[in-house]
Amino acid sequence: MKKNLIPFLAILLLMSSCATNKMVNYFQDIQKNKDTTTTVAMPDPNIRLQPEDKIYIRVNSRDPELTALFNLNTRESQTESTRREIGYTVLKDGTIDFPVLGYIPVAGKTRDELAAYIKTELINRNLVNDPVVTVDFMNLQFSIMGEVGSPGTYPITRNNFTILDALSAAGDMNISGKRKNVLLLRPDSLGQMTAYHIDMRNFASVQSSPAYYIHQNDYIYVEPNRKKANESTVNGNTVQSVSFWMSFITFISSIATTVSIWLTR
Repeated sequence: MKKNLIPFLAILLLMSSCATNKMVNYFQDIQKNKDTTTTVAMPDPNIRLQPEDKIYIRVNSRDPELTALFNLNTRESQTESTRREIGYTVLKDGTIDFPVLGYIPVAGKTRDELAAYIKTELINRNLVNDPVVTVDFMNLQFSIMGEVGSPGTYPITRNNFTILDALSAAGDMNISGKRKNVLLLRPDSLGQMTAYHIDMRNFASVQSSPAYYIHQNDYIYVEPNRKKANESTVNGNTVQSVSFWMSFITFISSIATTVSIWLTR
């Protein structure tokens, strides 16, 4: 009877290994050793300005004395070895108070759209004939919590910053992180949250999700898997381990063998 038990235990271990891979591996829809091109509809990659965002705006032209009117001064740091740029904070009504132009609408615009708007205004008002306008973000960030290497708040360093970049910045998901249900909470300009659920095991669904590109003030939560969650209870994982069931089956087999020998006497 014990000989018949060995193949059964081997199958049990194999099934356990396959189940683990399906819960842990990323992008299982991509075939191994085969190049894949996704054709899913992509969400908008651009970050659009919201109230409380801080931005840096620089206007340049062939006449630096003229464009100096439109640029906020830099401020010397205490060490005088670096210069800290002063930026604009988007007001609650979605505007900023820009030199000479006055209050201009910026909420809902991308960096490129705002730069183009300011350039057009300067030209149309005959203020600068050949302006070059640069707009940069100054305080955009996201927060990540749960089963990742380094939970915390991180800066968004560029446009097209994805959920993959966010997880990488936080040291990737721990082995105990639940890949199939990563939660992203996104506040709008009024503070109301929209929840997105991302299955990191499927690349096509990840890339087509509205949460694929990270926006300012996003919150990412990686839920612990059942094994990790059960660690908070006494012996919570005992009955779920392979070793427990192997020991249990061996114990039952020993009892059955003993009973069989006793009955045949």
